[in-house]
Amino acid sequence: MKSNRKLILQLCGATVGMFLFGFALVPLYDVFCDITGLNGKLELVAKKNTGVIDTSRAIKVQFIANTNENMPWDFVAKDVEMTVHPGENARADFFVQNLTNEQMVGQAIVSVSPSIGAKYFHKTQCFCFDRQVLNGKQAQDVSVLFSLDTDLPDRVKKITLSYTFFDITDLQPVAAN
Repeated sequence: MKSNRKLILQLCGATVGMFLFGFALVPLYDVFCDITGLNGKLELVAKKNTGVIDTSRAIKVQFIANTNENMPWDFVAKDVEMTVHPGENARADFFVQNLTNEQMVGQAIVSVSPSIGAKYFHKTQCFCFDRQVLNGKQAQDVSVLFSLDTDLPDRVKKITLSYTFFDITDLQPVAAN
C-alpha cells in the first residue's frame, strides 16, 4: 500500500514536471537560438537605412520558396538569385497560387542562412508579414523589399532566404467575399 502511494506520487510529479517542461520549451528554444545563432531568425526591430551603399562589396542573395507538405499551393521565387551591395535597397518577387477550389489562408515563415546574416538582413516590406488569403485557383505575385546592413561581416559573401508557406486556414477566420 505504501509503495503504491509512493509510485502514484512519483507519477504525478513526473506528469507535472513534463507539463512544466512543455511550457518552458519555447523560451528555452529562443535562448538556445540567441546563444548559438541557429535557426536564422530575423530580428523584428526595424533599422533605418543610412543611405550609404558599399559598392566595393557585392553579396549574392539566394531565394528558396517551399510549401509545407500539407499546403496545396504553388510557390516559386521569380528571382532565384541576385547581387546586392550592402546598404542598397532591393526587391525580390515570388509567385503564389492556390491549387485548390477552396479559399485558403497561408502564412510564410522565413529563415536566413548563414545565421549570422539574419542580424544584418533588414526587411522593410514582406509578404511574410501578413497572412495571404487566396480564393480557389487564385494566383498572385508577392514581394519582399530588403537591404543588407553595411556592417555585414566581410566573410559573408552569400545569404540565402528560405520561405516556407504553411496552411493556417483553420487558425484564421476568413471573411466571405
